[in-house]
Amino acid sequence: MRALQLFGDRDLRLTKVEPPPHPGPGEVQVRVHAVGLNHIDVWGFRGMAFAKRKMPLIVGAEAAGVVAAIGEDVTHVDIGDRVAMYGARTCGHCKACVQRRDNLCENVSGIMGFHIDGFACDFVNMPQRLLVKVPDNVSFEEAACAPIAFGTVQHMLFDNARLEPGETVLVQAGGSGIGTAAIRMAKAIGCTVITTVGDAEKGEKAKILGADHVINYREERFEGVVRKLTSRKGVDVVFEHTGVDTWQGSLLSLKKGGRLVTCGSTSGVSTTMNLMQLFQQQYKIFGSFGCSIRNIEQSLKKMSEDIRPVIDTVFPLDEFSKGLDRLESRKVFGKIIVAF
Repeated sequence: MRALQLFGDRDLRLTKVEPPPHPGPGEVQVRVHAVGLNHIDVWGFRGMAFAKRKMPLIVGAEAAGVVAAIGEDVTHVDIGDRVAMYGARTCGHCKACVQRRDNLCENVSGIMGFHIDGFACDFVNMPQRLLVKVPDNVSFEEAACAPIAFGTVQHMLFDNARLEPGETVLVQAGGSGIGTAAIRMAKAIGCTVITTVGDAEKGEKAKILGADHVINYREERFEGVVRKLTSRKGVDVVFEHTGVDTWQGSLLSLKKGGRLVTCGSTSGVSTTMNLMQLFQQQYKIFGSFGCSIRNIEQSLKKMSEDIRPVIDTVFPLDEFSKGLDRLESRKVFGKIIVAF
């Protein structure tokens, strides 16, 4: 079968490998139809895996496809079902996994396509518990945005920040895959959305998407604009995933007792902060990584109800690296998908 393998830093090759065996007990074989690209793919491509990994490595951390074969004792899905796949190999036995909070698994083997072989291949075997059925009115390309992008946003905004209708939220990098999803999800429950973008074209697209206020961070200090827009009170929630470049400004954008939730650090992993500001303003800061299987189910349900992902570009499998280049260029608005 075809597989896109990483042999070293920025050394990505389309190869032929042996297909997986017939699925064992509790396992399902999925024919992959679409893979969503994320910054974690870029980090892996650059050699920033933060852990040992065996090369060559099949890439791809987020995907959807069709069940092609099932092993014994599989009851959750059947051949022909359309499914989205969880992006990590979790144990299924620890307390977190039993509670379906797999992103807190105590014995996770690794992230698909990052530490262990991923989804950029024709077929993959997965435990049935790590599959979520895709609604009929959701495409493969859309479903491939659920396990990481939409699921991450669902977990950040509603499990962690507990965003409520009528609140005001600042969405950093509103043109990104998770930024566009955050704008749509927040607007769907009646929130006021302020977002940051890097150019005027993205700003116009963010307005069309539903953002109430758009700030070009290259032209204005976003925290100052946020304070003006909120009569110096600040926002209820900051959706942060940029890192060092925006961290201090994000804190200054919060109202007293406000909540900041973060899942990324693309501009740098280390920063300092004013602890007196933290406790005097009574900020609540949440670290968020990945999502639960329940979050993927919730995300697919929202897609079926017309909260659709924004898809920037669709590339064929042999142009996967072009998708990574586009993601690195920051010219993207929404998600980049690789279709089979």
